[in-house]
Amino acid sequence: MNDGEQRSFGPLGRVLVIIPTYNEAENLVPIVRRVRASVADADVLVADDNSPDGTGKLADDLAVEDPSVHVLHREGKEGLGAAYLAGFRWGIDNGYDVLVEMDADGSHQPEELPRLLTALKSADLVLGSRWIPGGRVVNWPKSREFISRGGSTYSRLMLGVTIRDVTGGYRAFRKETLLGLGMDDVASAGYCFQVDLAWRAVKAGFHVVEVPITFVERERGDSKMSRNIVAEALLRVTGWGISSRAARFTGGKPAAVGEAVPEDDGDEGADADADPAVRLHVGPQADGEADAAITAEAGRPSPS
Repeated sequence: MNDGEQRSFGPLGRVLVIIPTYNEAENLVPIVRRVRASVADADVLVADDNSPDGTGKLADDLAVEDPSVHVLHREGKEGLGAAYLAGFRWGIDNGYDVLVEMDADGSHQPEELPRLLTALKSADLVLGSRWIPGGRVVNWPKSREFISRGGSTYSRLMLGVTIRDVTGGYRAFRKETLLGLGMDDVASAGYCFQVDLAWRAVKAGFHVVEVPITFVERERGDSKMSRNIVAEALLRVTGWGISSRAARFTGGKPAAVGEAVPEDDGDEGADADADPAVRLHVGPQADGEADAAITAEAGRPSPS
């Protein structure tokens, strides 16, 4: 890639929506049908952690009815991150080009998936964001919003990124992005898994985009959020931040692409016209010049 050359992206190809489940019998059928109605070309993979409420059996029934629905039966509950990693590997092994994270409880609205996929046409990773203009949450108590906003803010400050919703879980990855993130050494299993992958994407120099979503609190079933999950995320993010700073002072390789990125200065790229709700930033190129891009984070691979 020559200096100043606009980054080009290939076609999206085959799309797989990965829906991890544990005791989501009340929610599974509606959410799968909404996905299939919203993006007819997308396939669905239900990654079930041996739910005792029969969610796995319901998933099998859906797969019989619809050949675009697949089921990955796992031995037990090992955490959200482990379920997604297993789903990513299954999708890549089976020839999918785009891997989407989506909750089973309806919090991530399938009807907004086309917006994420449109943004992915000029990005490596797209994050559905509650905390950029146009994004919002519905039916959340103020205490839950405070924890979520605070978690994202703390993660941004500790890790040196500018993603506004770094803990969000509605995401669309290109296959090549996942392959470049070092999935084999991802140890985070809970919700800090989302922070981990976003930070890895920034450090690897991938174009990361945030688009606004409306997050709707679940109406059926029980939330998997717990104090232990929050504590794990806090401890891991703190450790990552300290290690990153220590590496800079001791001569280790700094996370250069994770440095703070200049805010959008009004010189928006052509892609801004396609969807004005997409959060725009100016990302530094390898030679230090600025290039308008639809990115929430810095970075492009070094010019070749």
